[in-house]
Amino acid sequence: MADDIRDHGLDGAVSRWRLILGQEAEEALSGYGTGGRPMLSEEERIMDAALAAIYNEAGAGGVDSNSAASPKGRGAGSGHAAINLSKWLGDVRTFFPEDVVSIIQSDAMERKGWKQLLFEPELLAAVKPDIQLVGTLLALKGKIPEKTKDTARMLVQALVDELVKLLETDIRRAVTGALNKRQHSPLPSLSGLDWKRTIERNLKHYDTERRLIIPERFFYFDRARRSKEWTVIVDIDQSGSMASSVIWASVIGSIFASIPALSTRVVAFDTEVVDLTEQCANDPVDILFGIQLGGGTDIHKSVKYCEQFIEEPKKTLFIIVSDLYENGNQAGLVRRMRELRESGVRTMTLLALSDEGKPSYDERLAAQLTRDGTPCFACTPALLPALVEGALKGQDLGELSKRLGMAR
Repeated sequence: MADDIRDHGLDGAVSRWRLILGQEAEEALSGYGTGGRPMLSEEERIMDAALAAIYNEAGAGGVDSNSAASPKGRGAGSGHAAINLSKWLGDVRTFFPEDVVSIIQSDAMERKGWKQLLFEPELLAAVKPDIQLVGTLLALKGKIPEKTKDTARMLVQALVDELVKLLETDIRRAVTGALNKRQHSPLPSLSGLDWKRTIERNLKHYDTERRLIIPERFFYFDRARRSKEWTVIVDIDQSGSMASSVIWASVIGSIFASIPALSTRVVAFDTEVVDLTEQCANDPVDILFGIQLGGGTDIHKSVKYCEQFIEEPKKTLFIIVSDLYENGNQAGLVRRMRELRESGVRTMTLLALSDEGKPSYDERLAAQLTRDGTPCFACTPALLPALVEGALKGQDLGELSKRLGMAR
């Protein structure tokens, strides 16, 4: 700490360490002096109060929707002060970066049990939607009061819109790139111009003086698509440990469903199987509210259910999103997945679909499935489009996942 203060300037380093260490460190830090200026600015004192509400171990963490948290003394979570959650949420969103806001909100629920964030419309409206919070919301949706349900849906919708915006273009491009083995068309279209073939066929018309190729003939791709060219089945484990993956998988399933070239099925399972395909075609938020996080896991039952939708095995991509902690018929699962692979279905298991670290999963079962031709790996949403494109093109997904740096 002393080196940091010397290296980075007195005032900034002292206030930074004061925010990190809390009120208890103020006396010790006062020895470094700040030239008579307050150790924390008014803005920093508000930040300190918001942090103290969550991270001060001595804090009672009481909740009151009317009383305000004082930025003075030990902070909003200390002593006997009650917490004004609306003010606290406003302070957190005003003075901290977005990624830090998500962490603080999550810690508020985990460390202080502030599930009130999800039960009052006014409070829920002030919350920043993120994966962890929406996962908690979905897990508790059966307990959410009627008056809060519309606000809860709006929050989930906001997150879904954000995730769709992040992924839709890349997924559509990946599917188009894999399936668009297009024939050439005599109809001109700038967006459909086949640059590579046009250049190759007109190299003999290169003008050396002008240093230009003067094309004699242009070649265009035929932009027509055959509807429902492939079947994609997304089979989602809705056990409690898969909350983040469930959210991402539901959004991705809805994007698949919006692509005309794909016939998409979205299925969720615990010990029972729920077909969410109809909700998927309408709104990914409907999928999420159809998910019931928690319960056991019977992957074998879900795979057996999904088999009925495989009409052309060699034109089917089957994606299981699960940590593979199977409580059902494990031997039957291995056998069914092997038979699907042998019939020509392109299969993969995503042990996690999230931006989090290496997941916990059944390593023995994952190894068995991988040996039988169903590669198992964790995947970030950003890498999924490349993985889907590779699967549709028939590439070796094991080798592709290594090149993409996926955890296995």
